Amino acid sequence: MAPRDDRPSPYRVLARAYRPRRLSELVGQEAMVRTLRHAFEKGRIAHAFLLSGIRGVGKTTTARILARGLNCTGPDGRGGPTTEPCGACPSCRAIEEERSLDVIETDAASHTGKDDVREIVEGVRYAPASSRFKVYIFDEVHMLSEKAWNALLKTVEEPPPHVVFIFATTEIRRVPVTVLSRCQRFDLRRVEEPRLVEHLAAICTKEGISAEPEALAVIARAAEGSVRDALSLLDQAATAGEGRVVRREVEAMLALADRARLVELFEGVVAGEAGVVLDRFDALWRGGVDPAALVRDLLDLVHLLTRLRLERGEGAAAVLPEAVRGRVAALARRLDHPRLQRYWQMTLRGLDEVRSAPDARAAAEMLLVRLCCVADLPPPGELARLLRAPGTTIAAPARPSPAPAAPPGGGPASVTAPARAPASPVPAASPRDLREVVALVREAGDAPLAAWLYECGRVVRFEPGRLELAHVPATPAEYAGRLGELLGRATGRRWLVVFTRGEGAPTLAERDREARARRLAELAETPLVRRALELFPGAVVRDLRPAEPEEGTP
Repeated sequence: MAPRDDRPSPYRVLARAYRPRRLSELVGQEAMVRTLRHAFEKGRIAHAFLLSGIRGVGKTTTARILARGLNCTGPDGRGGPTTEPCGACPSCRAIEEERSLDVIETDAASHTGKDDVREIVEGVRYAPASSRFKVYIFDEVHMLSEKAWNALLKTVEEPPPHVVFIFATTEIRRVPVTVLSRCQRFDLRRVEEPRLVEHLAAICTKEGISAEPEALAVIARAAEGSVRDALSLLDQAATAGEGRVVRREVEAMLALADRARLVELFEGVVAGEAGVVLDRFDALWRGGVDPAALVRDLLDLVHLLTRLRLERGEGAAAVLPEAVRGRVAALARRLDHPRLQRYWQMTLRGLDEVRSAPDARAAAEMLLVRLCCVADLPPPGELARLLRAPGTTIAAPARPSPAPAAPPGGGPASVTAPARAPASPVPAASPRDLREVVALVREAGDAPLAAWLYECGRVVRFEPGRLELAHVPATPAEYAGRLGELLGRATGRRWLVVFTRGEGAPTLAERDREARARRLAELAETPLVRRALELFPGAVVRDLRPAEPEEGTP
């Protein structure tokens, strides 16, 4: 008598237990199913298929169904190719149990080379061992190298009649055009949220899982159209809730509860409260939030606010916790499109800075401070209205002068456009050094250019009407022209500004830092400060500020 096996059967996750076995069971891919069904019914079966789409929509599942359908013989052994394989014939069972010698599944992500493909090309010549077709399935086929594609291309174009290729990819643009033209292509769509919620509800009924419709909606939204991701999240939620799926617990599982703190931080950005924003960021950072992930969440929030302004974001807002939805709606009403676009552009550029910065936290903090600084900046349209308001005089642009000839000695790396005639009848005095140039530029309202001159400007040559600066990599090309034009308008004379080779003098920022450090060192040697340092061991002098006069002091 055989011993009794009391071991429990291994648990199968929902994504595997409910993987479709026939094309009619695929969720949300009706157009592809209809086309393939007609092709199989009329015997017009392609020799190569290409399935594309995001992860988890059924590409590999469809490939396996096609492999079974092409070789299915039916329960009576007389059936032909079908999109509804019986699952009972020897061929279906062998393919289902992954023991068929005629269905070769290759992971192109780990078999990318020419040698891997050569083995397949050589095996194509041989007839199937026991099936109708020999089916080659390539998953993530965009990972194949160029040499591998070249080795496979001719075989894909003219395979033997007993061979069918099925390619699956998440990045269709990386598949060579020469391959696309040789395949019958199907783009698997993201599954719409209502359809996904319906599918999840049906599975919950079969599994005896108690699920709130709102919780399933949150899961469907988080899955972003992927059936596999939705089933994995449902599996996780059901396990955490011991058979119950509740919206509040799903939101906590997906970290959606932190959206409230994210909205609080962005409310501080909109109000321009840099100190408050940094305090809220510190709290999030101490809680384990990755700075780059926080910036991405800010991008998602700005995108959501933009869609709400366009009355297109109700579905996305429905996923937010109830306590946050009203505040997000209020922000959407408060912010106009130009301001949202400004936040989007600055945050998008800041994301690259955070990713590449040596200290991601510091880069994120600087980005948040920049966002706070533009909180009160009016949009371009409002600036234009202010300039056209009664009593405001707008100077007509001056006619440019002819371009000066390049100086001898090899010429500069880049030369400005010639300065325009002065727009003001009372020109300013010509600046005598770079610091006066920076002050003039700042007074003219060009803060980015003034900041660049202060931090990066290294003077190679300075004389009235000519300014040579050392070339700095990644400097915007238009800076030389902008500076020459601005100096020309302000001083009433032509200015030539060039970026040239040479080290140049130290920047103003370097000089000021050196002077400040020297002054701090001198201050630390004064009797009063030296006594203070003795009273507080470990203390250092970090800053120097002018003393504020006491009240009543002249």
